Amino acid sequence: MSYAHLPSREIERIARSIAPGAWGIEAEQPLSTLLGSCVAVCLYDPVARIGGLNHFMLPNLQRTPHSEVDALLAGDYCMEALLNGLLAKGAKKTRLEAKAFGGGTIIESLARGMNIGQRNADFAREWLAREHIPLVASDFLGPWSRKILFVPDTGDAYCRRMVTSMATTALIKREAAYADALARQIASRATDKKIELF
Repeated sequence: MSYAHLPSREIERIARSIAPGAWGIEAEQPLSTLLGSCVAVCLYDPVARIGGLNHFMLPNLQRTPHSEVDALLAGDYCMEALLNGLLAKGAKKTRLEAKAFGGGTIIESLARGMNIGQRNADFAREWLAREHIPLVASDFLGPWSRKILFVPDTGDAYCRRMVTSMATTALIKREAAYADALARQIASRATDKKIELF
């Protein structure tokens, strides 16, 4: 059954939600996610009629043996996981097309400090170009959070920009907490480097 004929509100009601650091692949069931400075990439094979969506929070992440940060929160891991998952289910890389969204500036301090939204958007474009996967539609940057709906069997994607809502407020809190955790991790690494072992 194709869901493409349904109104977007009905698609949103039945969609499977993809959380930060996660990805999903479906042949039919729609996928959805809520973005702030994060980016989501939809990849789909129009011949095999299968697609997937991911949600990453940073372009890349240097992992250490003692790191507790999920690698799939990083674009380089999350993109590879989505691509490999699609190939394992019968998609062909030469047929894949992409749509990508996000990178909004909803927390001014993040924009000034780490510019995460811009870095995520740049990473998505660069990764797709490097893998020779055409980016056929995108909506990046700006002062919005975004709700994304993706219908895998047709490749249809819906993007709703949101300025303020309860969901946006929760998203801002989650991203601010994540940014604080990253800052602490970076500071901890800097402190570790100052220790001399003898």
